[in-house]
Amino acid sequence: MSRNALNAEQLDQLARLAALPDDQIDTADIPEAPVGNWVHARRGDLYRPLKQPVTIRLDADVLTWFKDNAASGGYQTEINRVLRHHVAEAAKRRA
Repeated sequence: MSRNALNAEQLDQLARLAALPDDQIDTADIPEAPVGNWVHARRGDLYRPLKQPVTIRLDADVLTWFKDNAASGGYQTEINRVLRHHVAEAAKRRA
């Protein structure tokens, strides 16, 4: 995409499009994605969730395991991934 500034005509066109109600937008040429496609969906590489620094005490053997077995992202990233998976599974059980 070009990073050049938009001219007045382009800015006017964008403003008119933004003001257009959704029901007046013709999407007939945009096919719906098949449900099966969502199996392969993933977050874009530019997505960065808000991180919050914390102090946590872990058993030494648990921390050693994560440090020894973490992928290239690092042991803290791996701990976060495991916790996120646990939260998602717990949410499924509650739903």
